[in-house]
Amino acid sequence: MTDGPYFVLTVLGVLGTGLTAGAFCAFSTFVMRGLAALPPAQGVAAMNAINTAAVRPAFMLVFLGTALLTAVIAVVTFVRWPDGAAVELLLGSALYLFGSFGVTAAANVPRNTTLLRLEPGTAEATAQWPSYVREWTGWNHVRTAASAAAAVAYVLALA
Repeated sequence: MTDGPYFVLTVLGVLGTGLTAGAFCAFSTFVMRGLAALPPAQGVAAMNAINTAAVRPAFMLVFLGTALLTAVIAVVTFVRWPDGAAVELLLGSALYLFGSFGVTAAANVPRNTTLLRLEPGTAEATAQWPSYVREWTGWNHVRTAASAAAAVAYVLALA
């Protein structure tokens, strides 16, 4: 599996999962801390602006393209079942699809949608902001770890 076009798929898998892990890691390590240090109205407004800006081709190509790529890698792995790399390839795909893409859809996006409905300067936004930051960041840690682990699994498949 890890030669020819399958090698290219796996290298692209390493790249996509690694780039996604890096973006998520930035949020977990300093972006959310910076936003949490702002007054709630400013934090809510800034996070809403970030969430709106994230849904652009550059990030979506990496994030959604990697989800599609990891699904293709999983299907090809099931069909061809390569010697010595199948477990790593399936593990990498599962980690990204469930731990990164799935968590995003089930945990982070719903929180973003709720936050977007809040008027930044209101009492409701001020009251919800601390729990939003805590919960969103916790789930983001999961996405970061899953994406990084997926990259490692794909690298191991190349070894």
